[in-house]
Amino acid sequence: LMQPAKKVLMLHTSHDQLGNTGRKTGFWLEEFAAPYYVFTDAGVRVTLASPAGGQPPLDPKSDEPDSQTALTARFKQDTAAQKALANTVQLSHVDPADFDAVFYPGGHGPLWDLAESRDSIALIEAFDRAGKPIGFVCHAPGVLRHVNGAHGSPLVKGRHVTGFSNSEEAAVELTDIVPFLVEDELARLGGHYEKGADWGQYVVTDGKLVTGQNPASSEEAARELLRVAAR
Repeated sequence: LMQPAKKVLMLHTSHDQLGNTGRKTGFWLEEFAAPYYVFTDAGVRVTLASPAGGQPPLDPKSDEPDSQTALTARFKQDTAAQKALANTVQLSHVDPADFDAVFYPGGHGPLWDLAESRDSIALIEAFDRAGKPIGFVCHAPGVLRHVNGAHGSPLVKGRHVTGFSNSEEAAVELTDIVPFLVEDELARLGGHYEKGADWGQYVVTDGKLVTGQNPASSEEAARELLRVAAR
């Protein structure tokens, strides 16, 4: 019987440039805040990391009024959580053996840095080989593009996955700005991509791999990661 997860790693982007638009990007506030509280409320110790360490860049759009939820409001009042976020551990210093599961919040930033990061790729592969749950929400499933399974082919090949859809990317008018489209990339790798309604909650679990489609899916994806860890 698996023990419940006691320690979860959350891995943030350090990338803040939205292509060559001159606009800022980063991580999506709600996709950090909701899972963070799902984990901590369950008694899980959360460690935050990022490629550069320190304060990861917040996507300014995710801080606008229409993107706020009860859990982002809770974060705004939580000085301990703010301090933890301001002091993320450098990814290269992280030992996967120290954690029971890993969760990647989205935002557009990960498409540029984490998707191409050798440290991130090696980290996910280590969790996979150890049979530990791995969770990704919104754009974060895109970080799997260079990750291989133990058999040497793409980790997502033949597996049921979701992630930010082409129609959602079109709705935010970034189709031509992002380095690749999450939906297309997961399908190209041989994943069985599926989705729900735009902006609706949709989470897919395939073995120890948990993926959520969009910001609305972040809380449920985190809950599902804990369920998978406890199986």
